[in-house]
Amino acid sequence: MPNELARYRILGHTGLRVAPICLGGLSFGSSWGVGADIEESHRIIDLYVDRGGNFIDTASVYNGGESEEILGSWLKGHHSRVVLSSKYSMADNAMSPNECGNSRKSMIFSVEKSLRRLRTDYLDILYVHMWDNTTAADEVLRGLQDLIAQGKILYSGLSDTPAWQASRMQAIAETRGWSRFAAYQLEYSLVERTAEREVIPMCQAMSFAMTGWGLLGGGMLTGAYSALELRARMSSAATLDTAELQIQRRVSAKSLIVLETLEEIASELGRSPAQVAIAWAMRAQQDLIPLVGGRTAEQVAGNLDALCLSLDVQHFKRLAEASAVELGFPHEMLSSDYVKKALSGGFDVPGLGFTSE
Repeated sequence: MPNELARYRILGHTGLRVAPICLGGLSFGSSWGVGADIEESHRIIDLYVDRGGNFIDTASVYNGGESEEILGSWLKGHHSRVVLSSKYSMADNAMSPNECGNSRKSMIFSVEKSLRRLRTDYLDILYVHMWDNTTAADEVLRGLQDLIAQGKILYSGLSDTPAWQASRMQAIAETRGWSRFAAYQLEYSLVERTAEREVIPMCQAMSFAMTGWGLLGGGMLTGAYSALELRARMSSAATLDTAELQIQRRVSAKSLIVLETLEEIASELGRSPAQVAIAWAMRAQQDLIPLVGGRTAEQVAGNLDALCLSLDVQHFKRLAEASAVELGFPHEMLSSDYVKKALSGGFDVPGLGFTSE
């Protein structure tokens, strides 16, 4: 179905109009040993844009900078057509201890390098790629504000940062009259739902748009490996390749049950496990903009087709129950009937979820 990605939504509190699925550039380039060469990467971008997509994400570290180089070679004269995001924090070489981390020096160095690679004067969104637990929040916020004032970035975002730190920084920015963070990038999938404890409620309360990575569980939910095969592979003495190592850290008795359920439902629907996994995540968190990618245009096209898949209530519920996580303290205590009744005095109170009937 052409142009199905042209159902644009507003990105958080900004006025940016973005597609409901973001194209991830992690696989652009082959410096890490896997990925798409420049011709295939251009095919992937063309496919995405031709179907109405306009939101593309990369990072300074992806394939040692090759991802940005490839995207920049496609972007020439086309930046106005897309919303472009990149990230800083992680080292793409080992030349200097200050070419990584969250410091202002690392930030400025990385952004200047990204702009050269991408052949553009500005980024639409710059994410802090990962929180380094070292740099003061004020330094990060002031550095981002300066880049916005200089027109080198239009908006800022956070990725892989503790919820308490992200909410604190958002509040600081708001009280000082600085530009607030526009988006938060988080891991979310059927085998990684712990963001539901703190990160997702924080995003909803603090006006972060949510963009999600890892929807296919590092490859576990693509259909490339069956639950039966993974059990055998992970219990054997065989040497694991890079892709299998990414999957291994997610393999557990519970995640294999999730995968079995996913395989059953995909078979019932005549769809790929990847499409069902993406469709489930988009329904579970309707504010989430998933990042999808792939090493070939065909893989990406299949993943984008998840947008046209509507899961029925029973299929959604089976996957939700198989993948559910414990929310822990204080969430489970606060959701108990005893506490709800105590907080409401036994009366019907909107929001508390208690009814006297």
